[in-house]
Amino acid sequence: MVGGVWGGQRLIESRGASAWKWLAVVLIVGSAIAGLLIPVPRLPIVNESVRNLFFHVPMWFGMIMVMLVSIVYSMQYLRRPSARLDILAHEAAKTGILLGVLGLATGSLWARYTWGAWWTPDPRLNAAAVALLIYGAYLVLRGSFRDDQQRARVSAIYNIFAFAAAIPLLFILPRISGNSLHPGQTGNPGFNKYDLDSTMRPVFYAAVIGWILFSFWLTQVSSRLTLLQHQHDDQ
Repeated sequence: MVGGVWGGQRLIESRGASAWKWLAVVLIVGSAIAGLLIPVPRLPIVNESVRNLFFHVPMWFGMIMVMLVSIVYSMQYLRRPSARLDILAHEAAKTGILLGVLGLATGSLWARYTWGAWWTPDPRLNAAAVALLIYGAYLVLRGSFRDDQQRARVSAIYNIFAFAAAIPLLFILPRISGNSLHPGQTGNPGFNKYDLDSTMRPVFYAAVIGWILFSFWLTQVSSRLTLLQHQHDDQ
């Protein structure tokens, strides 16, 4: 996991590499097209909506990875304060929040066609919403400080706290509750049945890699723009 974080950090900071960007495009576009066309298992409840698996879940993977990169930058900032590290942590967190919102949107769409409602009191849905609200407070917190160094330091500390709170909310508490409409609980077929399908597996894994690379790419672009703006303001 640590190696993956530092690998993601190098991707975000890289200036000359472009092959991985093309790979991200190919994987996302290819998995999206294949996800709509390949045959899928006729499972109860989910039926054809299982195709959303190629979009909804990979977005969450991208969110988690880029937020993990964000807290690495925050920890580096607390060790060696610099405006650059603060900007990188902030932009990575914003990318993670964007992917989280997209994940909630695709999850809500999935719920509409499987559970009959855009939103239900499902523990996973509510926990994901709370996690995003915690990260939303991170953005509000940054805007409440006028002093750059104080804003960066408090934001770095809160960013670490937000990630530490999001992981139990997304992966632990919903499993403990047990009462969920999500696959694997309350009579719904489990995710392993989708994952073990030989047709869906390569498409799903391609989508996961593609969305993770896209999250690094988006963070790289936004970070460069913000750094350029920061340099312009200092001149």
